[in-house]
Parts: sequence; structure tokens; C-alpha cells
Amino acid sequence: MSTTLKYEQVAALARDVGFSKAGIAPIPLGPESADYPELDHFQPWIEQGYAGEMEYLKRRDQENRLLRSSLQIAAPWARSVIVCAANYNANAPRSTDPASPQSGWIARYAWTGHAQTDSRSEHSHSSSPGPDPGQPTDYHDILLQRLKNLDQLLQQAVGPFASRCYVDTGPLVERVYAKYAGIGWIGKNTCVIDQELGSWLFLGVILTALEVPPAHVTPPPDRCGTCTRCIDACPTGALVQPNQMDASLCISYLTIEKRGPVPEPLRSLMGRQVFGCDICQDVCPWNRRAPATLDPELSVRSELVNPALAWLAEMDAESFRRWFRQSPIQRAKLSGLLRNVAIAMGNSGLASYLPKLREWSIGPDPVLAEAAQWALARCRAQ
Repeated sequence: MSTTLKYEQVAALARDVGFSKAGIAPIPLGPESADYPELDHFQPWIEQGYAGEMEYLKRRDQENRLLRSSLQIAAPWARSVIVCAANYNANAPRSTDPASPQSGWIARYAWTGHAQTDSRSEHSHSSSPGPDPGQPTDYHDILLQRLKNLDQLLQQAVGPFASRCYVDTGPLVERVYAKYAGIGWIGKNTCVIDQELGSWLFLGVILTALEVPPAHVTPPPDRCGTCTRCIDACPTGALVQPNQMDASLCISYLTIEKRGPVPEPLRSLMGRQVFGCDICQDVCPWNRRAPATLDPELSVRSELVNPALAWLAEMDAESFRRWFRQSPIQRAKLSGLLRNVAIAMGNSGLASYLPKLREWSIGPDPVLAEAAQWALARCRAQ
């Protein structure tokens, strides 16, 4: 059997298991940053405090080297990285489209669920969804299973080899290897962009001990040009310069990863975002004609598109579990989601939210109470 990976073989098998695109990036024997210069940016990025409270990004080995700064540090046995991409674009409104001030925004990637046999109408901000929460899906689980299926097929084709599958959990900067695997270029918003698929791409990787043939893929050219729409549109200024994000300012970080109170100067800039943020991708010209996914495991749960803030505000532990079990939204936890809803209510300025905000402001959760007090002042001032 062959002891190397062939690009055409990997791409074909990846499509068979459900991915939109796949490629391979070799891991050089010499200094990795010589082939992948973007890796040199990781340590300064960490040292500037741009990772915020995401301690997992700051993990080091016994020699005090950042694990994610190089696979030669984190996985010295690995010789190649298979990068797979799945399209999650939905035929649905964007966060930048006109919407009711009574609605919140949940990031596109967290809308997913299994395709339903019965089609339900799009959720309206003025009413609550029915009792059926559908069947949520988490792209981490979906992609990981597909990666394992691909890994198994490759093991059958070329013989046994050491490997590890990761979806957002591996000790590597996925987008760097995605670029050199030919998936797309790294845009000014730090997302991987494919000329045809746009940037609505989930990434998964398989580290392998197999060599890659000498002739490897040429990275796609950077086609962002002089466009700065993503940088200009970022409400909090998280895109501090092209290709560099201060994650501690990013709305996605603030609404998902940040525990405790959100810094007060950033709250008014968060708008109606209650879980994640899509703004820098919604304004990207390369996403204008990006095809919508036909993936049945990544179907849209319409209730989560422009969801009513009032509906989210009534969530308790049981309803949160029913609606968001096996969903990325679990990561924010109920306490984080309600904190975000309170901030969005404050940004709406609507007096109709005053009763709920008053209730929260004297409740047992100190973080939610403080956010509600801030929101109360905003709503009263309108």
C-alpha cells in the first residue's frame, strides 16, 4: 500500500463523507514558520492580550513554548494536515438586514438542526415558537464524525497510520493550514475565504503521520484587494488592522467566551447580538453570491433567525436545555445568554422591556442583575 497521501484521493473521499472541499498541508522538517510565516504572528498576538480570557489558547509545553505556535511543538510526530471545509451558508436574512428592534441575533453557525420533514414558517419576533424545539445539531459533532469516517477510509486505502481528528479543539491555528491546503485565502476579517463558497465555512482537520508528495498545492491568491468593509463595519473595532483581530473586543468573544460582566464601554456597541456575531462576514463581497448549503445536518432552525428577545428572556434551565441541547449555544450557558439578552434589551431602548429588566435587576444572579440595571437606565433614557 502507499505510504503517502494523494491530494485527489483525499479530496474525493472528503466529498464522499459530506465535506464541500478538502486539501493537505505538509509539515516541514525544518522551521515551520519558514513555510508558514503566519505562524510567527501567534506569539505576539498572545502577548498583546488579544486572546482575552481564552486560556486554552495560551497553553505552553514544558519548555514554555506556546503549543499552538507550531505543530512541531504540539505534535512532533505529524507530517501532514488534512483540512476539510463544510459550507454552512443559509438561505436566510443577514444580521445587517433591516429587522425589528424586538429581535436578537444568533450567529449563523448556531442555527443548525436536522432537516425536518414538515416545514415550519419563519419565526416572527412578535410571537413565541411552539413547544417543539426541533433537533439541534452542533457542527463540532457533525464534522468530527465525518473526519473520523474520512480517516477510516484513508486507513483502508493506504494502510494504518497515526492520526488525530480535531474540530476547533486541536493545538493548531487551523486557518493557516487551510490556506496552504488550498481551501482559501485568509481575509482581512481573519476568516478563510473561498472564491466560490465565500467564508461560511466550518473547518475540521486530521493530523497524520503520512508524508505528502513533494508537489503541493499553491495557496490561493489573496483577493481582498483594497476592500476594508469588514474592518469598517466591526462595531467594537476588534479588527485592529487587516488580518489581525483583538478577540477581547470581538462580539463573538464577548457573548460566548467572556464570563462575568461585559466591559461597560463595549455594551452599547453590541447592538442586538445575543450569541456570536456575523457582521464582518455579512458585509464581505465574497459572500454575496455564496451558495446556500444543502447539507441536511446543517439545516436552518428558523426559530433562531431573528429570535424575539422576549422569548429568549423567558428561558429557564429546562427550556434552555430543550432548545439548545447539542447546540453550540450551550457554550454561553443560560446565564451568559440572559446577560446578553439584557444588554440587547438595553440597546433597543424599548420601554416594553422594563418589567423584565426590573425583575432581573433584583434577582440572585449578580452579573445578570448588573447588566439589567445598565439596560434599565438605557431604556428609561429613551
